[in-house]
Amino acid sequence: MSLKHLIIGTVLAVCSFAAQAAAQRNELTGIIGRTFIANQGIVGAPSYDPYLRFGKGLTFEINYTRRLIGAPFWSVNVEVPFVDDPDEHIHAAQNLIPGKYSSIFITPAARFNLFPEQGVSPWVSFGGGFGHFGESSTLEFGGPNPGKTGTTAGVLQAGIGLDVKIIGRFSLRGEARDFWSGVPQLNVDTGKTRQHNIFVGGGIVFHF
Repeated sequence: MSLKHLIIGTVLAVCSFAAQAAAQRNELTGIIGRTFIANQGIVGAPSYDPYLRFGKGLTFEINYTRRLIGAPFWSVNVEVPFVDDPDEHIHAAQNLIPGKYSSIFITPAARFNLFPEQGVSPWVSFGGGFGHFGESSTLEFGGPNPGKTGTTAGVLQAGIGLDVKIIGRFSLRGEARDFWSGVPQLNVDTGKTRQHNIFVGGGIVFHF
């Protein structure tokens, strides 16, 4: 092979790689998982069951990501996770709390990936935004809820995850995110003004 042909081949390969990388600077991700919230003690509750208990709500995430800068071994991205837990059941011994609530978190974030062009890419994410809780209008054991049925609060988000390429423009993703938020209005005093909402899930990433 002549030097001329080698140079032309190298330039074409570099241009092809650059075009492919430029064409796949965006990601759209769909995730399904569960939200975990630790039980909380209720001030003045009966001693036989003094806790506010949370279920493990089925939760959905849609995430748009744009790569800002990167190299073969790292990349910096901006992402916007939209996470919806539509049915978080809760329980307390006395009929004081709503039977359930919903939550939505929107937290624009910076995400740092290692080996973004390889088959396996671990990452970390940090960001912040807001959350909205929609408390049920009825109490757990029946009757109207006398408290608020809509609460908005600031949220900080930290996450870790792993992307594994499967075919073409698609990857599998497993992740865990902690949404550290204000608390919903549940008509009881737990002594807390913030809570950890731990989302764990998996899904599909489309690169474009």
